[in-house]
Amino acid sequence: MHPAATPAFWHERWTSNQIGFHQATTNELLSRHWHLDRGRVIVPLCGASRDLAWLAARGHEVVGVELSELACARFFEEHGLLPEREGNRWRAGAVTLVQGDFFAFSEPGAFDALYDRAALIALPPGVRPRYVDHLRHLLRAPRGLLISFEYDQQKRDGPPFAVMASEVRALWPEAVEVERRPVDEERWRELGGVSEVAWRI
Repeated sequence: MHPAATPAFWHERWTSNQIGFHQATTNELLSRHWHLDRGRVIVPLCGASRDLAWLAARGHEVVGVELSELACARFFEEHGLLPEREGNRWRAGAVTLVQGDFFAFSEPGAFDALYDRAALIALPPGVRPRYVDHLRHLLRAPRGLLISFEYDQQKRDGPPFAVMASEVRALWPEAVEVERRPVDEERWRELGGVSEVAWRI
């Protein structure tokens, strides 16, 4: 089993602040290609993403599922919000974070759309089909936005893992590629070509 398939791996990432996946601003592909109005949006493995606040500002009820208590606390701290806490749920305004294992989260058919920027690419290959099946179970219909990451997996192990277009289409036959852009960051340049790809579902 790849370490990224275990909760301990992600708890350690947050504890040691090894969170290169945490972006300081809203993801540009989200702001350009989100195509839905209103509705309840599920954001799996959300971390402390600022994208949650962006979706809430667009009028959505946003539910993120996150394993780390540190990540949940960081989201609300960074937005100057004091959440109400009830059990494993943190809530302020239109954003609710459910702290725990995504695969244990169950609200069948309760969501109008999904947003996945860093969930699919955080999971090893053997876990991805189960992840998508569980996510489909939560959705009323397969709709939303997925952002994948492509590079030569032989040159570097994940996460983030490379999830190529053929795999995205196998997991999400409804997906339509809407933008592909190179990732121009120093830590990725040595791989000789990395792309971030937006898929409308």
